Amino acid sequence: MKAPLSVLKAALLGFALCGSYPALAAQETLDTRIGKLTLESGYPTKETVQKLYDEMDFQRASQAYIWGIPAVGLNEWRRAHYNVFGGKSGELLSYLDFTEKLGILTPNYTTPYIATFIDLGESGPMVYELPRGLMAGMILDQWQRVVADLGVVGPDMGRGGKYLILPPGYGPVEAPGYFVIQSPSRDVLAGVRLLDADKEKAIATLLPGMKTYTWSPEGTGKPMPVRQAGDKKWSQMPPRGMAYWDSLNEVIQRNPVDERDRLILAQLRFLGIERGKPFKPDARQTKLLKDGVVVGEMMAKTNTSDKRVEPPFWKDTYWKHALVVSPDQKALTYDQLDERAAWFYEAVVISKAMLTQTPGVGQRYIASYKDSDGNWLDGGNTYKLHVPANPPVKQFWSATAYDDGTRQMVVTKQGRPDISSRKEDIVKNADGSIDVYFGPKAPKGHETNWVQTEPGKGWFTYFRFYAPTEPFFDKSWALPDIEKIK
Repeated sequence: MKAPLSVLKAALLGFALCGSYPALAAQETLDTRIGKLTLESGYPTKETVQKLYDEMDFQRASQAYIWGIPAVGLNEWRRAHYNVFGGKSGELLSYLDFTEKLGILTPNYTTPYIATFIDLGESGPMVYELPRGLMAGMILDQWQRVVADLGVVGPDMGRGGKYLILPPGYGPVEAPGYFVIQSPSRDVLAGVRLLDADKEKAIATLLPGMKTYTWSPEGTGKPMPVRQAGDKKWSQMPPRGMAYWDSLNEVIQRNPVDERDRLILAQLRFLGIERGKPFKPDARQTKLLKDGVVVGEMMAKTNTSDKRVEPPFWKDTYWKHALVVSPDQKALTYDQLDERAAWFYEAVVISKAMLTQTPGVGQRYIASYKDSDGNWLDGGNTYKLHVPANPPVKQFWSATAYDDGTRQMVVTKQGRPDISSRKEDIVKNADGSIDVYFGPKAPKGHETNWVQTEPGKGWFTYFRFYAPTEPFFDKSWALPDIEKIK
């Protein structure tokens, strides 16, 4: 009886294996969004393995482009500070006119800027000394996170003060009379904008009182005064192609690694970027990195110009916040990856004051990329922006046109990309409202309130509120959409 029982067991086992669990086909093909993927005995073929790794690394490159935008944008300005303008670490440069500010992403045409880059690894602690006056600014780390606000919205409250900036890991120190600032990165930007209505007076009286100098417990170094940047061709726009990755790699090599970035850096290893190692991508990595820049930038541009991170500022309009990221780049349950990319793709620097919630203090920026019909703003068309009477500002407002391609001020024969309430000859309507015109040629009779645009190029505008008042916050005052003149 034993033999027949063994045969029966074997038969039942075979049935179980063959009947209940049919074997996988020797080869099968899956249709996916990246094409066909071939499997053999359930495993990817050699060709499929390579295809999947190429796709994985391409996707990582595209996302790393978006991740790296704030660091690369600031690094390009840092490079210009040293290599174009010949600045020293900590030397303050002034950007006062159209040409000097032309390389900056979405600057305000109206206000003077004074800024420096500090290599804390080279200099050690550095002091930025401000005089009393109407100015606002910030100290930023290499990822454009706010380390401190300066001026009227900073701890000096416009009364002037000495800001002692410490390198990563330095201190603590005893420094009576100083505002002590601990930087998380080796490279920092420190700068202010002058806000006084009399620009020339502000330049003449405030710049001589600004200085920087090194600090140690034993004493301070020789003060460095402000000097003009000079009318040199430059740009801090994140570069395209492999130059983008070269700049990002430089940031990674120069600065400490944040805990929040370790998973991204793990992905970049397979693309040739790793802290402590030379950046020498092979042919495959180079192609994937170049492709990643193209797609990553298009994702970033979409994320900026057609924002999905928040609704329109005024209901049923195309106006949205330009600045949608917090000063520390953190939301309640996540870090603001898309929000920071939306701002820093087309802009540079941030401060707590630029996100003011207090009437009569700070600034707010509202952006538009589309006309009232929902079409992109085109430099070949003529448009009208109606600014209702009594704009809610304690200081002033401005509307500036920017080139869609460079995210810098539009360059035209007119040489002025901006209309502001400080324009002495601005023309008002009988009810106190103002009509601003944008287009390749000035509408007849409206030359004073006209900003020239370039046919064949897209553009967008920031409407800035300096010291916004209560009607801005409660939205009882609102801008209508920009209208195309047909």
